[in-house]
Amino acid sequence: MSTITTVMPVLRGAHPERRTAPYENWRPPVIGMSLLVPVGSDSLVVADLRDLILMPTGSVHDGRKPSEAAHDVLHGAPQGLPLLRRVALACTQMRRRKVITHIWATAPMTREDVGALSYHDPRADIRVLPTMRVLNELTQPGRLRILVALQALATGETAYIEGGIVQPSTPPDLANE
Repeated sequence: MSTITTVMPVLRGAHPERRTAPYENWRPPVIGMSLLVPVGSDSLVVADLRDLILMPTGSVHDGRKPSEAAHDVLHGAPQGLPLLRRVALACTQMRRRKVITHIWATAPMTREDVGALSYHDPRADIRVLPTMRVLNELTQPGRLRILVALQALATGETAYIEGGIVQPSTPPDLANE
């Protein structure tokens, strides 16, 4: 008489394995950008959306470059937004699509120049907060992005974050976007 333990190996081999498509990139990626705007040597510009602190952020629509989209996030700078360069690139694989975020840094601004800025979302206010306070109030992914972006700004490099882990180099297919 066979027991359940002797029948199980037979049952496992009786059914062929089901092939399923992975939950990756079923749709085109979502591409966004964030701005790292230093004020002096110890503060950052943030968007305050009903007590939710976040980096000024916007989307990159088809056919546009992230540097062009950066100018749509903050309005009102007297000589335009003083963009320096892309300091970080963060990619996260979500369930059905990849989310790519370009982080651009500006030249340091004064509090007076920041006072003239307005955010593209009228529900949010632009505030200048000490860097340490911003880091304390952000989520872990936001904190990682700001710390890595500040380090990249200081060293002159472009950092790459994949799935919450800082990588040694940017993949070639994302380097020129």
